[in-house]
Amino acid sequence: MGAPTQAANASWAIDLNAAQRFMGQTYSAQRASVTELWYAMIENLKDSPDEVKIRVVNDFFHQHITYRTDQAVHGTEDFWTTPLETIGQGVGDCEDYAIAKYITLRLAGMDMNKLRLIYVRAQIGGPRSSASQAHMVLGYYATPDSQPLILDSLVRGIQPASERTDLSPVFSFNSDGLWSGTSGARANASPTSRLSRWQNVIQRMRQQGIYLEQSQ
Repeated sequence: MGAPTQAANASWAIDLNAAQRFMGQTYSAQRASVTELWYAMIENLKDSPDEVKIRVVNDFFHQHITYRTDQAVHGTEDFWTTPLETIGQGVGDCEDYAIAKYITLRLAGMDMNKLRLIYVRAQIGGPRSSASQAHMVLGYYATPDSQPLILDSLVRGIQPASERTDLSPVFSFNSDGLWSGTSGARANASPTSRLSRWQNVIQRMRQQGIYLEQSQ
């Protein structure tokens, strides 16, 4: 799970009025109120150290979101939701947790190079089992050479990758790049062109008031 090395050249921003309008028109008042807590958390975290940001954001989504499969929620096997959709529904699967944590940390000012969404094969059935399933986690890299800390939807605690021997990375990505396997080698494609679901999430986020700003 090699770390990103590109300099951050863009930041995420939120149009709070647009986000509030979307939540108010789409979800219950109770779920819309969670958005207020989410936004307040982001503002409060902007000057906090990274270790506080990842702990608070990780705890927030485990407190306010219940794990549920895409099949149960959407009637399909692989549907990625935006952070506001996840908060509004109050449920999500591994991709939804990972995306929500990633975008929230970016909105709180965390360097893009420290975060990656990581596709893994997760071992199931115990340590001697050969069975695995597709899974997504969020990786936090304190430095380019450090092993990532893993933020997972199924494990509430944040653990170093070396302790997650049940996970085998396949590829990882963020708003800037796409990486293959564990080598840290950048793939020759943007994450949005290779990952149509990620592109769709970015487009829907923009419609809901969350957007990527390119620095001048």
